[in-house]
Amino acid sequence: MSYPVPDRKPMAFYSDKAGIFRVNAREFGRALFELNIDILCANSSPAKGRVERMNDTLQDRLVKELRLRRMSSMEADNAFAPLFIADFNARFAKVPKRDFDAHRPLRGDEDLARIFSWREWRKVSQSLTLQYDKVMYLLEDRLEHWCLIHRYIEVAEYPDGRIELWADGAALPYTTYDRLGEIEQGAGVENKRLGAVLALAAKVQARRYSRQQAGPSRTLVGATPCPRQPAPNTKTGWTAQV
Repeated sequence: MSYPVPDRKPMAFYSDKAGIFRVNAREFGRALFELNIDILCANSSPAKGRVERMNDTLQDRLVKELRLRRMSSMEADNAFAPLFIADFNARFAKVPKRDFDAHRPLRGDEDLARIFSWREWRKVSQSLTLQYDKVMYLLEDRLEHWCLIHRYIEVAEYPDGRIELWADGAALPYTTYDRLGEIEQGAGVENKRLGAVLALAAKVQARRYSRQQAGPSRTLVGATPCPRQPAPNTKTGWTAQV
């Protein structure tokens, strides 16, 4: 998604009262907070209806235009979108009463890539390791990293797939060991990382054991089933009459 005014940010966003903008605005709300942008929710039905009617008009007109031009591929549709927007604005756009631009320039310390990354928190173990998305991350064995043991640090996942670990406003150097559940037999492990690797192996083994316990029993496969024994103090070969 691109913003029409590059290198600048708005003062506020105007939206409806959907939960993603108010109650469950976790990552969205955090990004707006870090950019110092307010979110204004519409309180009246006309304000909400105006947006919905405009969206309905745009979607209806655009679909018909694509059909008339016999466009059926995403590449062709994306190439036609700027032409459709320019034509629609030329016919229906209105000049604002005031041309004051409320956009503000981005500050030098506002890193958009980091602000728009997905953030989660993970606890650092005694062996300077943590797990995120089935991958074990090993912090470098440094004196300044020892104070992070048993602390929660921030894991930032970028849209391009990069992963960064942050603590006290600085990125931490790390290496990745292995994916959860993929431990190779005979893999070489450094002595200082042996405790973390053994803990990971214990989790995998426990999961395998639970699958074995939940599986069907193979003890009596092929054996003749035992005949059903009558209950004590009962007679066989007769039917009760009521």
